[in-house]
Amino acid sequence: MSDADRIRWQCRRGLLELDLVLAKFLDRHLDNLSPARLATFKRLLDYPDNDLWDLLNGKAPPPDAESASIIKLFE
Repeated sequence: MSDADRIRWQCRRGLLELDLVLAKFLDRHLDNLSPARLATFKRLLDYPDNDLWDLLNGKAPPPDAESASIIKLFE
């Protein structure tokens, strides 16, 4: 399994809304992420579904500047 396949698998979540948002993000940005930004995105995927959803919707502040730069791509 390639790294991209593993990331796509990790983006399959319990919340349908989160699945849709993450799939759209991957289609738009996965191939263009630098290794550093990809590592930041992978760290975001470690968050529980509801916490990640809150980050992506702006209900919770990003934990750091790197995460904020990835979250900004979801807009």
